[in-house]
Amino acid sequence: MASMLHPTATGNLASGTSVSDLLQSSSNGVSGVPLRTLGRARLGMSKREFSVVAKVRKVKKHEYPWPDNADPNVKGGVLSHLSPFKPLKEKPKPVTLEFEKPLVALQKKIIDVQKMANETGLDFTDQIISLENKYQQALKDLYTHLTPIQRVNIARHPNRPTCLDHIFNITEKFVELHGDRGGYDDPAIITGLGSINGRSYMFIGQQKGRNTKENIMRNFGMPTPHGYRKALRMMYYADHHGFPIVTFIDTPGAYADLKSEELGQGEAIAHNLRTMFGLKVPIVSIVMGEGGSGGALAIGCCNKMLMLENSVFYVASPEACAAILWKTAKASPKAAEKLKITATELSKLQICDGIIPEPLGGAHADPHWTSQQIKSAIVESMDELIKMDTEELLKHRMLKYRKLGGFQEGIPQDPVKKAHMKKTEKPVVPRPDNSELEGEVEKLKEQILKAKKSSAAPPDLGMNEMIDKLKEEIDYEYSVAAKSLGLKDKIVMLQEEFAKARNSKDQKIQPALLDKMQKLKEEFNQNLHTAPNYESLSIKLGMLKEVSTAKSLSEKNKEASPLQLEIQKKYKDILDQPGIKQKIESLKAEIGNTGACGVEDLDQGLKVKIVQVKKEIESELADALEPLGMRLSKIPVPVKAKVDELNKESNKIIKDIISHSPELKSKIELLKIEVASAGKTPSTESKSKVQALQQEIKQGIEKAINLSALKEKFEQLKAEITEAIESSEETNESLVSGNANGSMPLFNLEANRSYY
Repeated sequence: MASMLHPTATGNLASGTSVSDLLQSSSNGVSGVPLRTLGRARLGMSKREFSVVAKVRKVKKHEYPWPDNADPNVKGGVLSHLSPFKPLKEKPKPVTLEFEKPLVALQKKIIDVQKMANETGLDFTDQIISLENKYQQALKDLYTHLTPIQRVNIARHPNRPTCLDHIFNITEKFVELHGDRGGYDDPAIITGLGSINGRSYMFIGQQKGRNTKENIMRNFGMPTPHGYRKALRMMYYADHHGFPIVTFIDTPGAYADLKSEELGQGEAIAHNLRTMFGLKVPIVSIVMGEGGSGGALAIGCCNKMLMLENSVFYVASPEACAAILWKTAKASPKAAEKLKITATELSKLQICDGIIPEPLGGAHADPHWTSQQIKSAIVESMDELIKMDTEELLKHRMLKYRKLGGFQEGIPQDPVKKAHMKKTEKPVVPRPDNSELEGEVEKLKEQILKAKKSSAAPPDLGMNEMIDKLKEEIDYEYSVAAKSLGLKDKIVMLQEEFAKARNSKDQKIQPALLDKMQKLKEEFNQNLHTAPNYESLSIKLGMLKEVSTAKSLSEKNKEASPLQLEIQKKYKDILDQPGIKQKIESLKAEIGNTGACGVEDLDQGLKVKIVQVKKEIESELADALEPLGMRLSKIPVPVKAKVDELNKESNKIIKDIISHSPELKSKIELLKIEVASAGKTPSTESKSKVQALQQEIKQGIEKAINLSALKEKFEQLKAEITEAIESSEETNESLVSGNANGSMPLFNLEANRSYY
């Protein structure tokens, strides 16, 4: 072969063929011979010598795993020089999420004040400190009450630390391993060996980009089948050499294009799932951002799954779920809430084994601090798992997934799991509006009036049901008012404190707790008029008062109805007696003939007749009531007015005594709470507590009243009533003598007692 090459080359050069023609023709099948010279080359040797010079392209030295002249002062240490993941030359642009805009406004104010201070030379230190404190408080309030969709947005934040960011921060050394040994190297999956505290781990993670260029190169963190096969190869490698595996999950899902399906995307994921359940080394998975569908689960079948505070893990994204259920992606906030995809909710369901805290503002606010929290969590979990032998480790991994969604009848529920179970929701009944309630109350009033006309004792007519319904509506209105005034959390905390105090062995509630309750009540009452539903609440309270008053009157009528019927019957029988009936008719005729307008217009003889008939009726009625154990007493109207006045005065004095006595006030509040807590069927313990409190309140009021002048007035009024009863005959004589200024007697029927 060599003997043929030299003559051919010489012949070609002699015929004017250049060296470049020889070099370019090497692909034609005949070494060094152009096609156009074949068949006409002449044999022979030339004395002329020649040389072939080829220019070699200079290739940049591959800086791997780190350069020889690495700058130790670079932030992040020598590892930040790792190729190809080098520090960005420019800082990423700050991205403000929609719900963070109020914080940006506060930041702008702080910058403006600082700029003004620099320009004017004035001291604005106090204002700047005040604004910074306000900003920190607003940041804390915002990030401690995030909604599920807000956590989804934080998990997708473009500046959120990536898999390699965390790996470089937590490892002392890291060497990235490439390729799936099938001809491909998916950049969306990162694999490599690294050490933490001297212990070697196999790191496998989904890598997103830090800018648009990197995101395109990394396919936005969506792996293809090559990436999952690359991860599978490293799992076998780690299992063979005994390296514990740490996986980082951060993907919207596996790349779902036609090419990936043709290359077996589903098979690659399924193969990973099956293999991970049989690996004999501990596996810990960290959900850094969003873990979407099977693309996340393909490297997430682990012994322990830990989630960053603002990460999410889902089968379908909130937007996809909303598009399926509500036919619009705008319902994604509702879908995110219903899916239970946040770390807190998944921890309750025992899918997530732990939550790794993030700084206020999200992981991108302080990536290094977040990485250290991840490092601590990995070390703690691995220390626990490495102590297990192979059989125990495999069983631990199997049971983690076998218990999900498990239910078996007849076995007592785990108390921890039971506490996190969702309570049975009551069917939502639409609440009636005020006009509907007013119509029902008016209808009830009409029924009560009709019942009163038909009988002396009207039936219940559904008053209890109406009162219960109004109370439920008022409770709802109070709850809405408390929420709108920002007092609901305080009320819930106070209820928990009170429940603990009631369940404690000490029967008495601490004065500090009662003071808290009183202050909260005063604050609520003071601001109640500013609640948006105050008008609706006032209307319902008015309706409850009307129905309650009607019920109390009805109950009094029911209690007195047998006695009243008996008295009315006897009184009617007396008036129907022939002698008395004739006298009354005769008196009516005589009074009608005189044409008198009042008692003062009657003559002396007619007045005497009226008094005589009155005495006869009184005598007959007294005889009729005696078998019933009742007697007839006569109290003038002015004296009754004094009795009512004394009652009002005594009530006012009692209120004043209570208002000036914190001890009595706290006991009354406690009594109200005890009665409300006891409900309609109080226990023996509740009854004893209520009775003891009632007795203490009664004794306290009696002691205070004895010291007042009320007792003296009571005795004086008692004497006046006795004197009025004794002088009843004189009152009748004044009528006969024409003293029109005297008052007509008021007859009062009482059982076995005088009225005073």
